[in-house]
Amino acid sequence: IEGESGTGKELVAKSIHFNSPRRDKPFVAVNCSALAENLLESELFGHEKGAFTGAVAMKKGRFEMADGGTLFLDEIGELSPGLQVKLLRVLQEKVFERVGGVKPVSVNIRIIAATNKNLKNEMVKQKFREDLFYRLNVVHIVLPPLQQRKEDIHLLAEHFIAKYAHEHKSDTPIDGITKEVQRLFYDYAWPGNVRELENVIERAMVMCTTAKISEADLPKKFKANVYNTLYIGGISADAHLDETLDLIEKKMISRALKLTGNVQSEAAKLLGIGKSGLNWKIKKFKLDIGSKI
Repeated sequence: IEGESGTGKELVAKSIHFNSPRRDKPFVAVNCSALAENLLESELFGHEKGAFTGAVAMKKGRFEMADGGTLFLDEIGELSPGLQVKLLRVLQEKVFERVGGVKPVSVNIRIIAATNKNLKNEMVKQKFREDLFYRLNVVHIVLPPLQQRKEDIHLLAEHFIAKYAHEHKSDTPIDGITKEVQRLFYDYAWPGNVRELENVIERAMVMCTTAKISEADLPKKFKANVYNTLYIGGISADAHLDETLDLIEKKMISRALKLTGNVQSEAAKLLGIGKSGLNWKIKKFKLDIGSKI
C-alpha cells in the first residue's frame, strides 16, 4: 500500500484483513521506523532467553503473534538491509529463528506492507532490495491523498464517529454530521489526510451536545470558512488581462501559503504544482513567507 502519511494505509490493511478468511485470526501492526534495528529485529522475530542483556525469558515476536492472521508492516521502506534479508527469507521459506536461537519457527501469515516512499526509486538508490520488492509487490494499492477521494470523507467520518462513540458517551448519542459539516468537509483540502479528519471528529464529539456534529463543534479554522480555499476578491473590472492573471495567481499562492502555515511543500500540493515551481513564483511575486519548506 503506497500513499502519503496519514492517508489511511492501516485502515485499508485492516479492511483487507477483516474481509478475508483470516478475519478471525490476529491482525498485528508494526511500525518499521519506530525502533532501532536491533530492537526491531527482536520485536519482529522474538528472542530466546539470554539472547542479550535483559532477555530474562523467551519472548515471541510479531511474526509468531500474527500466525494464521495478518502482519501489517508500516513504513517498510525504513527497514535496514539486514532486516530486509531476514524478511525475504520468511517470505520465501515461511520460517525464521528467534534472536539468539537456532530452532526454525514456522508461520502462516499474510504480510501487508505500507510505505510513503516510492520503493522503485529506493531500489535505484540501492536502499531497498529488488528481490524483496517483487516478493511483496503481489497486489499494489496506491492510496491518493484524501482531497483526491472526496467520496470517502463522509464514510470515514461515520467510521470515526462509531469508533469514538464508546469513548465519549453523552446524554445524546451522536450518530452523524449535519449537511453543513458535510459541505465544509468536502471543500476542505485536508493536508493532514485521514489522520487529520479523525482528529477533527474526535474533538467534535467532545464538544457536541446534539445528535449530529454541527459547524459549532468544529475547530476555529472551519468557522473562519477557510475551506473556500482559493476565493479571490479585490480585482478591478478594468484591469489589463496580464495584470489580472498575475494578481489572481499571487492571491492564490498567498492564500495557499496562509492555509498551510507557510509550509511550501503542502502549499504546492494544494495548488497542484511542483515545489520548485512554487518557489519560483514566490520569488517572482516577492512574497515574504519565512523559512518553512
